[in-house]
Amino acid sequence: MAKTDWKAEAKALKKKVKALKSTLSAAAGPMAEAVSDAVGDVVAAAKKAMKPVSPLAPAVFPELPVIAGAEFAAIGAGIKYRDRKDVMLVRLAPGTTLAGAFTRSSTRSACVRDGQAKLVAKAPAGVGAAILVNSGNSNAFTGKLGDDAVAAVTGGVAEVLGIPAGRVFSSSTGVIGEPLPHGKITAVIPALASALSETGIHMAAEAIMTTDTFPKGAAATVQGDGGLIQIAGIAKGSGMIAPDMATMLVYIFTDAKISQANLQKMIDRNVGATFNSITVDSDTSTSDTLLVAATGQSAAAEVKGTVAKAFEAALAGVMHDLALQVVRDGEGATKLIEVRVTGAASEEDAAKVAFSIANSPLVKTAVAGEDPNWGRIVMAVGKSGAAAERDKLTIRFGDIVVAEKGWRAESYTEEAGADYMKQSELLIAVDLGLGKAKGTVWTCDLTNRYVEINADYRS
Repeated sequence: MAKTDWKAEAKALKKKVKALKSTLSAAAGPMAEAVSDAVGDVVAAAKKAMKPVSPLAPAVFPELPVIAGAEFAAIGAGIKYRDRKDVMLVRLAPGTTLAGAFTRSSTRSACVRDGQAKLVAKAPAGVGAAILVNSGNSNAFTGKLGDDAVAAVTGGVAEVLGIPAGRVFSSSTGVIGEPLPHGKITAVIPALASALSETGIHMAAEAIMTTDTFPKGAAATVQGDGGLIQIAGIAKGSGMIAPDMATMLVYIFTDAKISQANLQKMIDRNVGATFNSITVDSDTSTSDTLLVAATGQSAAAEVKGTVAKAFEAALAGVMHDLALQVVRDGEGATKLIEVRVTGAASEEDAAKVAFSIANSPLVKTAVAGEDPNWGRIVMAVGKSGAAAERDKLTIRFGDIVVAEKGWRAESYTEEAGADYMKQSELLIAVDLGLGKAKGTVWTCDLTNRYVEINADYRS
């Protein structure tokens, strides 16, 4: 649908909503309920019309391998969205090890605090585990009500699946500051349990979406000692994306036999260059969660030695793939931007410069308008707080040298820069000429669509 088409359709549907609400205010009894349902239907249609799929989206959802010992189900509980799945459940086989990473936000959600505590607790031997996720409400900044909601949801899953509540992890994503209607979730847990299937991961990926325009998945296969090891992951994320951890939820599943300690070390070593190296809008979510579950159901021996190196590389690849899909689905994004900084005096300085460029509204809007305004990159380098010297700085758009030796490069032409900016995937490279440290960050452009989504998020 063309941009003008969905805007016109959305405007017309909003007028219908206003008329229906007016009728509702004068109605009573069954009539009021019928009109309320009609209003909900029109609102859902309006939001669907206003949500074109990102032009950077993959052509199709990838074919993810079955992970032995992991079963998935998804259902619509009506938490916020109508006519769509908004709760997903994963059951994990006894003996599953879990590791992860969470947001460092000081206002992190009740789910995050509960998950952090459970992850460091010693797991009982030989028991299963579960993950339940809802979209539409983040259960963040909801006080004791939030804690009670987590206890009710995780307790409900534990009772139905017959596992300890301490092995049930939950995540919530959506609006902040509104109590989670957890009764709607606990009411559907039996139906979710009945629908669990090893092939249901695609539905789970859809159920965790909020402003996402496409479900996100990635996979890898590793040759282990005695058999194949499979890895499959899903993610959600579109806005409120920035490091610590760069509203993002990620769940990765593998049938590998690996200790919890080793799995956690692998995550710690790779989260920095993947989920903590992306930014959409510089805003850190209250709900960011990465959980990796290893069921141990592969025929391969325990992950050690050279296999461990191959497994970690494959895991890092899945993390990187999912991280970039989150950026590709940045709210209103039309360009994927890689910001590559080299020649920094330290890795800290490289990160400062990369994020300064990637988070600059002036840089991001210039890219959205396909304007090769390299002066804004100079500005972003200068404000970063990192060591930088004018005459040692080099700036490139892809292979095009834009600026060097303290000024615009003699070979650079505005026409070449403008042509390069028409591409959907761009590289902004900066060499500081001061050392050997480097860093890379991925971001997207900033368009009118981002403002439209976030100005109307709670409507």
